Amino acid sequence: MGYVGISGPSAARPQDLADAAHVARWAAAHGHVVVCGGLDGVMAAAARGAADAGGTSVGLLPGDTRDGAADGLTVAIPTGLGEIRNALLVRACDVLVCVGGSWGTLSELALAVRTGVPVVALRTWVPRGDGARAPGRLLEVGSAGEVCDALAEHLGRARP
Repeated sequence: MGYVGISGPSAARPQDLADAAHVARWAAAHGHVVVCGGLDGVMAAAARGAADAGGTSVGLLPGDTRDGAADGLTVAIPTGLGEIRNALLVRACDVLVCVGGSWGTLSELALAVRTGVPVVALRTWVPRGDGARAPGRLLEVGSAGEVCDALAEHLGRARP
């Protein structure tokens, strides 16, 4: 079992929502836990996708309460940390999937690359330089299917 972080904007495009749900369904169907920011958009799509497959999803909420938590989350954890909770999400996952882009998504991607958590990027920020494209650290893909292929490879090497 691995922990798959799914990151993306609250105000997401329809394709990003569909792809986040697809990836979360795949992860849950393969026995992995889906971790997200717990709110709307890509995060809600990820929670829904995991629920559709009968899996577990954990939402790390920015506020002090569970208000606004995405439907479909198995566990909603109010952190009271605002956007600083992005670091918790990154450290909790074995692989981070970024779908679409927002400033929060960029911060999670940067923290993951910086701390050595593998990132699979689909239609999102892709930094150039400073070793960001080092093998095994950041992989840019073109479809949800390619995300799932990359997850299968990375999760075979997931940390305990």
